[in-house]
Amino acid sequence: MNDRVVITGIGMITAVGRDRESTWEAVKAGRNGVRKLAGMPGLPDGLLLGATVEGVELDRFGDRNFPLALAATREAVADSGLDLRRIDRARVATSFGACGGPTPWMAEQFAQRRGGGQSIPWWENLLYSSVPARVANRLGLFGPRLVNSTACATGAIATFNAMRAIEDNQCDIALAGAVQALHPILSAGFYNMRVLASADDPAAACRPFDANRNGFVMGEGAAVLVLERLSAARARGASIYAELLGGALLSDSTHVTDLSADSAPLTHLLDRALRRSNLAPGDIGYINAHGTGTRQNDAMETRGIRAAFGPAANKLCVSTVKANLGHLVNAASVVELAITALALRDGFAPPTVNLTSPDPECDLDCIPLVGRRRQFEHAMKISIAFGGHLAALALRRWSDAGARSEPAPMVLPMAA
Repeated sequence: MNDRVVITGIGMITAVGRDRESTWEAVKAGRNGVRKLAGMPGLPDGLLLGATVEGVELDRFGDRNFPLALAATREAVADSGLDLRRIDRARVATSFGACGGPTPWMAEQFAQRRGGGQSIPWWENLLYSSVPARVANRLGLFGPRLVNSTACATGAIATFNAMRAIEDNQCDIALAGAVQALHPILSAGFYNMRVLASADDPAAACRPFDANRNGFVMGEGAAVLVLERLSAARARGASIYAELLGGALLSDSTHVTDLSADSAPLTHLLDRALRRSNLAPGDIGYINAHGTGTRQNDAMETRGIRAAFGPAANKLCVSTVKANLGHLVNAASVVELAITALALRDGFAPPTVNLTSPDPECDLDCIPLVGRRRQFEHAMKISIAFGGHLAALALRRWSDAGARSEPAPMVLPMAA
């Protein structure tokens, strides 16, 4: 199929906003959702920092992932204008990041050494596809269900897989997304890896591209994109955020957590993503970087961008939102891809907060502290994940008929 793929709906829920537009307004303003965490089993209160979504109503199994995923999905579908009752739902795919079952409930059962109380079906306990399957079941979708678990690149790869499913004529529409709720095991793991930031002021802890950076903070939330075949979107008069031009997936085989010192795998990834999107380096105006705030990632990412873009790197705007939203791990790259689409829509490059002392090794224009009005036609999202997963996706601003316009800020209640 030689048909273009466009984004017609976006749903988001994060620590700084309960929906797409409130999250975007907070990101543009540089607002921060990081605080000290308490009540994390096995870890002293106040030891860890995180950007959490407050007021989430747990499902009957004590799980936070499903309510967050469902909220983002409902917003995305409503935003797209799709009426699921009037379309062939066998032509609607779901491509979602994997996450475990209701582990808080299971931990309680094991701790108390009892099997009584509320019983949970085995498939909810064991299948990592349980949350995306529940989302698809709730919406009555019968198309392909694609699930991947690729650490911090999960959301980007889910989006890539959704795009390919449309291009391969497996479906006409796809919901692409991922979710991340904080969990004691995940928190303890990152703490023991010594990659988490620390500071007396939680809001100032994560400092991407800064000379004084010392790690990331954890975050939670979800994002879902409605991807659609352009001909189908036009046929129903849908409004469009951006065109998903293409991308590339590669791997870095250096180490499960370490990155190649010469940035060669990332350079190759970015070059391939540009070529597959029919773009030259000078066509990209904005890059939403992985930008974790770790000493290794930020310097390596800068080197890779400079090597791939050459002289055009000097004209790039590059920023990251992990200091605002936390590192959403499973959902990070799709939340940040949604932010990239909104940046294209509004002609606004969001800031990198807490960047007060730029590291000389990170010598790109990383938009410190204050965002910038700038109209750019093309943007790219980069994801660099533990396990060696690399992903890059390129977007084009939609300026043809049916283009989205910047709406007034609006706050919606989270879907039940």
